[in-house]
Amino acid sequence: MANQRPNILVLFTDDQRFDTIAALGNDAIHTPHMDRLVARGTTFRRAYIMGGSNAAVCMPSRAMLMTGRYLYRLQGAGQTIPPDHVMLPQLLRDHGYVAGGIGKWHNSPPAYARAFSTGAEIFFGGMDDHWNVPACDFDPTGQYPAPRPQPLDLGVEIVTEQKVFDHVTRGVHSSELFGDAAVDFLRTHDKAAPFMLYVAFMAPHDPRTMPREFLEMYDPDAIDLPPNFMAAHPFDNGEMDVRDEGLAAKPRDPAEIRRHIAEYYAMISHLDAQIGRVLDALEETGQADNTIIVFAGDNGLALGRHGLMGKQSLYDHSVHVPLILAGPGIPAGAQTDDYAYLLDIYPTLCDLLGVDTPASVDGMSLVPVLRGTGSGRDQLVFAYRDVQRAIQDDRFKLIEYC
Repeated sequence: MANQRPNILVLFTDDQRFDTIAALGNDAIHTPHMDRLVARGTTFRRAYIMGGSNAAVCMPSRAMLMTGRYLYRLQGAGQTIPPDHVMLPQLLRDHGYVAGGIGKWHNSPPAYARAFSTGAEIFFGGMDDHWNVPACDFDPTGQYPAPRPQPLDLGVEIVTEQKVFDHVTRGVHSSELFGDAAVDFLRTHDKAAPFMLYVAFMAPHDPRTMPREFLEMYDPDAIDLPPNFMAAHPFDNGEMDVRDEGLAAKPRDPAEIRRHIAEYYAMISHLDAQIGRVLDALEETGQADNTIIVFAGDNGLALGRHGLMGKQSLYDHSVHVPLILAGPGIPAGAQTDDYAYLLDIYPTLCDLLGVDTPASVDGMSLVPVLRGTGSGRDQLVFAYRDVQRAIQDDRFKLIEYC
């Protein structure tokens, strides 16, 4: 008998700002499949992460998504997720769901093993060569290989990092590699049980390399600079020497920034095409009408805003992220300006599924917002390491530099 409980599909992107979806007002970018999700679901126009506790902001961001916990209630920077921080896929496994994990896992292998009952092309790390991804096949015993040396081109230097992997698929872009794995999961899944499929893409994180036809979609000379472009940040924010800030010359050159933005958009358009393949597979297998889709990004990126290049700040370019929910019981084509954190996704899905939210979760359900029976948060607080703090409401945003 076919399962009647809703499936969950989480599509998670890497370094994608909120303002990079055509249907949400960016006429310069081509994202027809993200636009499909905007039309199909409810967009939270003011969704944010709480910040970060190290320069690799995506690590705590992903820990917050998986655990529903506030930034300051993670263990360290979130690389280690202790057993008492119950992860969403772990919870759903206990309720009879098949939990699949594909792509980037910027947390520890033991946490991945607790979370998922199946998976493919698992990338344990923060960034790597998109065309030669060091990944792992799923191991039901959870005994993933010990880290071993792997060269990595950081754009400003080549370093050797310790990576957990058992194979490298050469010549296949990460977005296509993970998209292929997701399509295969959807086509082969036994419909007798519901699934939660987490597909964590590495794009558009640098190094920004993509098939040439996507780069040719964008003319750098036709790209508008952001209105808050600066040649240099006006003061030391406590994180001026991080790797990301070395990806463009200082002072920032407008032509170079336009090139970076064109490459960023090209990465997103290529990623969008792979998301389209996953959505098509969901429909072709007859599972679309019974699947709740979550589309979100882990953090943003400056690319010339405020004279910065990276995400190690509390400006909107770093903490304002896309968040779209679509599926049964969720209004289509709707947009809301209610505040939300990514960590609110966890209790929201519990609410939609009728599953009790664990006591370890800090987030608040967004279901009242979706149903028009309540509102979201009235203010947000942020932190970046021990050097920046911020608070934001409908009137102001105040950032303190420590």
